[in-house]
Amino acid sequence: MSIRKVAVIGAGTMGSGIAGQVANAGIEVWLLDLPSEDNPNALAERGLQRLQDPNQPGLISKQAESLIRLGNTRDDFEQLADCDWIAEAVVERLDIKQDLYQRLDTVCKPDAIITSNTSTIPIRLLVENMPQSFRRRFAITHFFNPVRFMRLLELVRGEDTDPAIIELLGDFCEQQLGKGVVPCLDTPGFLGNRVGVFAIQCALHAAFDLGLTPLEADAIFGRPMGIPKTGVFGLYDLIGIDLMSDVVQSLVNILPESDAFHAEAAKIPLMTQMIANGQTGNKQGQGFYRDSESGREVLSLETAQYQEAPRLNLPLAELAEREGINKLLQDDSLHGRYAWRVLSRSLSYAASLIPEVGEDPVGIDDAMKLGYNWIKGPFEMIDEIGVDDFIGRLEADNMPVPGFLAEAAGSSFYRVSDGELQARHFGGSWHAIERPEGVIRFTEKRQTMQPRKRCAVASWYDLDGIALVEFHSKANALDADSMQILDDALSHVEPDGMRGLIVHNDAQHFSCGVNLQAVREFFRRDDMDGLDRFLKDFQDTVHRMETAPFPVVAAPVGMSIGGGFEVVLHARQVICHANSVTGLVESLVGVVPGGGGCKETLYRWIELLQCGDDITEACWKAFMNLGYGKTATSPIIAKKQAMLRPNDRFVINRDRILGEAIKAIDDPAGQVAFERPALKLPGRPVFEEMIKWLETSRDKGMFMQHDVNVGTEMARIVTGGDVDPGTVWSEQDFYDAERRSFLSLVATDATRERINSMLDAGSPVRN
Repeated sequence: MSIRKVAVIGAGTMGSGIAGQVANAGIEVWLLDLPSEDNPNALAERGLQRLQDPNQPGLISKQAESLIRLGNTRDDFEQLADCDWIAEAVVERLDIKQDLYQRLDTVCKPDAIITSNTSTIPIRLLVENMPQSFRRRFAITHFFNPVRFMRLLELVRGEDTDPAIIELLGDFCEQQLGKGVVPCLDTPGFLGNRVGVFAIQCALHAAFDLGLTPLEADAIFGRPMGIPKTGVFGLYDLIGIDLMSDVVQSLVNILPESDAFHAEAAKIPLMTQMIANGQTGNKQGQGFYRDSESGREVLSLETAQYQEAPRLNLPLAELAEREGINKLLQDDSLHGRYAWRVLSRSLSYAASLIPEVGEDPVGIDDAMKLGYNWIKGPFEMIDEIGVDDFIGRLEADNMPVPGFLAEAAGSSFYRVSDGELQARHFGGSWHAIERPEGVIRFTEKRQTMQPRKRCAVASWYDLDGIALVEFHSKANALDADSMQILDDALSHVEPDGMRGLIVHNDAQHFSCGVNLQAVREFFRRDDMDGLDRFLKDFQDTVHRMETAPFPVVAAPVGMSIGGGFEVVLHARQVICHANSVTGLVESLVGVVPGGGGCKETLYRWIELLQCGDDITEACWKAFMNLGYGKTATSPIIAKKQAMLRPNDRFVINRDRILGEAIKAIDDPAGQVAFERPALKLPGRPVFEEMIKWLETSRDKGMFMQHDVNVGTEMARIVTGGDVDPGTVWSEQDFYDAERRSFLSLVATDATRERINSMLDAGSPVRN
């Protein structure tokens, strides 16, 4: 059996998200909800509108949107008769779900798979009144929101579920929907929410008990712990304080009284009042944080009044983010004590769940990394802290030591043995971590290897005869050391007999651009010659990628923007993720792309438009892309914006990107050489038209003056500037023009003001 047609019942946030991801996989999907009076399909249409949200699009293309059929459970129920999988995502009420299953059993074909997205109702209750024939094809597929972007899928089988159904669902959701599938037992909260909500509640109550402000708590319970920067109060605002409170209550209802979760679940009077006041978070424009005319404000937990939210300077947080979680735990300040309270309870709780929820730590660690975007899972964190140190401190605080944690005393939860990564199982045995064929996580592979060369911001490895470059600075920002590692790897491919080069990392983002702090240091030292040398080295390195006589593949995930995208642009083939975000955004901070980005944008528009000798249209396209700092939220959009070439391709499961990149190295047919001939430029007339357009737009209030200045430099590069029409430029001439414009802009006070604002306040000023 294969899954060729799907239906989702329930067009709320989760249901519409599931339908959207099915459509992203190229599969027809019906999205049904209850009928409305005036417009029977109104609820389903509202679900589609959620997917079309430009701030968080649930669809990767218009083609995907065309695969979604809208309907309602009164008029379109017969459409389910030939569906291979029906996913139920209706309200969390057992009676409503059971009534729906009775209807499904009479309409659906005998081998159709039925699943629920529930995380609060056990399978045994869901199917208690259903025949055996229904039970054998029923499972829970618990997705995480937003479905397109969150990688975790918890797959739960019941006592009667056919193993073949679980295998089919697992393969489909992993390979075609791009999910990291974690098998779960039918235990309360499964894995992700069981541990994740507990950790959030620990961070919440600890902040109130210790007297931290939301700003302080979020600064610690965030990037310093390897957790998303929203922190705890920001996450409550993002999810919705009312909705998050409902999630907590649902776990209270289903967890046994002896569970440690109850100690962290007490209602907080201030939050109860906030919900009553409509201060429920981002959806209402105010929660623990809000935006006002004077800027961002934060709620005082003591007075319940909003006040200015200053940008915090917490050296401890910065140190821990840079050097590791132990820096938090070694600190005896209020912030260090907060970190220990949260981590000691959260990590101990995770350890206490073994073997109730599984025999090894891999499932819990995967759930937290894939479903909550933690960089490391709880057991990986304990290994980083040191098992014995963690146990010792628990004992010193008279805290219980869970049995599975005690078993690991003197050892660890993960180890490398015989060249493979192994995990400890309950009882003390060790087993290799098994992934589906074709799945390679570099964070795991890297633990079995030694870098050929490494610095603080980048490394390169010999990956079975392929040079692999990994950036690993904060946000993977690029500086001179990053490019030196890339250059060194390029220099060793041929002499060492390697098959090619891959640029890849398994972080949240591939690279968010050139390190602006390094740029600021150049202009603060008045070292413009040094900045020019850095730009020239950057250009020379990416040019070596472009002209290498061996396969070169960029395999980015997350965001590849600014200088990070300039690296991607010069690979002979790109294997990226379906959710990859790409673009050259330098105009926002008052500079131009200086690492070949302007040049590549122009050449690619020429190729896409098939301009011939008159490249004026391509010049305008490049000018608009660069000036507006356009980004593409999917590879399909990126190709239409000339950001990717026809031979570049994407993978829907990011865990398969490295495997596909290796295949691309070994099958160089997908590699396309760069043809960058000298170009006849339109010169002065088009340059002046662009300047006039900029000035007119400024006069209409669309741009600020420095936007015009930056746009003028963009125009100068793509047209040749104040030169006669027909003037010929080589590829090197474009590189040189980029550096000249970059340096001239950095010399201005306005650009320096933008860079300072970005670094110091988190966003550039408009000037």
